[in-house]
Amino acid sequence: MTNEQINKLLLNGKFPESKCFPELVETHISWVIICSRFAYKIKKPIHYSFLDFSTISQRKYYCEREIVLNRRLTDDIYLGIQPVKQQPGCFLIGEGAGDIIDYAVCMQKMERGRQMDLLLKKGEVTDKDMHKLAERIAGFHKVAAIIHEKDVLDIQKKFADLNGEIKYLQNSFGDDSANIIRQAMAISDHFNEKNKNLLAERLKAGYFRDCHGDLHSRNIFLLQTPQAFDCIEFNDDYRQIDVLNEIAFLCMDLDALGRKDLSCLFLDCYDHLFPTLKTAADRKLFIYYKSYRANIRAKVNSLRARSAGNEKEESTALAEVEKYLRLMNEYLQML
Repeated sequence: MTNEQINKLLLNGKFPESKCFPELVETHISWVIICSRFAYKIKKPIHYSFLDFSTISQRKYYCEREIVLNRRLTDDIYLGIQPVKQQPGCFLIGEGAGDIIDYAVCMQKMERGRQMDLLLKKGEVTDKDMHKLAERIAGFHKVAAIIHEKDVLDIQKKFADLNGEIKYLQNSFGDDSANIIRQAMAISDHFNEKNKNLLAERLKAGYFRDCHGDLHSRNIFLLQTPQAFDCIEFNDDYRQIDVLNEIAFLCMDLDALGRKDLSCLFLDCYDHLFPTLKTAADRKLFIYYKSYRANIRAKVNSLRARSAGNEKEESTALAEVEKYLRLMNEYLQML
């Protein structure tokens, strides 16, 4: 679908539910239309180096993958796929006459107030919540498919992608940001070279698994049983990672939100249930993985700043870049 078609669907579209007041939430790769009872996620027709939604067949395939993969860590949220159809003068989702022009992932509408990032901002995430979340993630990782073949040094290349933002950030922040990034690249290269045997050993030991891939507080609902949703379905490589890399994202996110206490609690609970931090070298690797996750957040926000529609949006994104560069550097100084 196109932006114009999505707007028409919002204005006078037909949905499976009789009473519907659609609200649009847009990301860089999808449109999510939230209605009274359900939410419908439509993938944008885009093609990046790491993602290909360019054809309707590809979008249908990844809708199917999204449902299968996300059902591993959620209960009754991912309901199925609905066709998106075009009729004279309007568009519809679900059954009815018309030509199929796209597909939507149908999800149960969740209580927004139970999203973990919002609860964190209100100071309403408890130690009990973290224990339950650690139990859910550790239990999932224990049974997740083991990855036997992987270029374990590929993370070094991914870390170095931030180099591409130096020129833009130098114009925004001056030489300080460029110096931080260059120093980070040198530390990362040295760390990976020094620890390539450790990474290979962890692969051999079965610590690389088919994980969630995008485990942070915005992708978690803290219900009676925590629900981690919106895993990476579009690129297996981004999801098939060291379990320490997976939980490092959540712990980095908690650190960035000023809740290092919850970060440490989660890590301790998780490691008690699924011991993966057995040596001092493992703990250093975990810190490196946190720096990598801060690195990725810095890059994503830099790209967001580049494409901002106005000065306020750019300024907000750049503030996030600065925060995550600082956090990345803080982690790297601990190696």
